[in-house]
Amino acid sequence: MPLSGRLLKDTHRTLLQGVRGTHKLPGEFRSSQNWIGGASLKSAVFIPPHHDDVPDLMADLERFLNDQSKPTPDLIKIGIAHYQFETIHPFLDGNGRIGRLLITLYLVSTGLLVKPSLYLSAFIEQHKQLYYDNLNRARTHNDLGQWLKFFLEGVRLTAESSIQTFKAIIALRTECEREILTLGKKAKLAQAALHLLYSKPILDGQDLAAGLSVNISTALRLIDDLVKLGILRESTGFKRNRVFIFQKYIALFE
Repeated sequence: MPLSGRLLKDTHRTLLQGVRGTHKLPGEFRSSQNWIGGASLKSAVFIPPHHDDVPDLMADLERFLNDQSKPTPDLIKIGIAHYQFETIHPFLDGNGRIGRLLITLYLVSTGLLVKPSLYLSAFIEQHKQLYYDNLNRARTHNDLGQWLKFFLEGVRLTAESSIQTFKAIIALRTECEREILTLGKKAKLAQAALHLLYSKPILDGQDLAAGLSVNISTALRLIDDLVKLGILRESTGFKRNRVFIFQKYIALFE
C-alpha cells in the first residue's frame, strides 16, 4: 500500500488497540472539532481546521507526499508534511504518535531508510516545548524555515544516537554469545533463543517454545540457563505464569 490516508487510518486503528484513545474513532478521521491546549475551544492554544475539511486536506497532503514532479529533498518534504499533518490534526486522539510514525513511514517508502530505524519520538519528548513553539511559529508567523531547522536538527541527533545504539547492540550480542558458549551442547539452541530475543525481548516459556519449535520443558530449561547467565531476568516474581525480560537489550533504548 502506498503512503496514503488509507494507510494512516489502518495504522491509527492498530495503534489505538487497547491504549488511550481506543474509543475515539480508531481508524477514522474525526467527525467533530478538536483543539490543542486549554480546557475548551475558547481557551485553546491552537484550533485545527473544521472536521468537514479534513478529508480534502488529507487528500491534498497525500498528493504532496507522492508528488514526484518537484525535486524537493526528502527530508525537507517530510518535515513540511509532518508540520501539515499536525496542523490538520485529523484524528480525535493519537495525532502525535501517527505524525511521528509518518516520518519513518515516508523515509522507508522513499528508500532513504532500509529499516524503520529512525524515530524522532525521544527527541520530540526531550524538546517538547521547543517542538510546539516551532510548529506554532510556522502557523502564526509563516516561519516554516525555523521549523525545518529544528526538524533537521532532530533528524541529525536521532541518527547519531541510533548509530551509538546499534554499536551498543553489537557489543551486547558479542558479550551474550561469549556467555552462551559456556553452555556446551546447549549453546546452539541458546544462540537461536538469543536471535529470537532481539525481536521479542519480553516473553514467557510458551513464546520461546513456539519460536524455537521445541517443547515447553526444553524452553523452560533453556530460560533457566539464560537467567543464570544474566541474559534474561524474571519480571513478575510469580512461581507460575512467569515473564522474562532481555533487560540489557531494552535498556539500550531507554
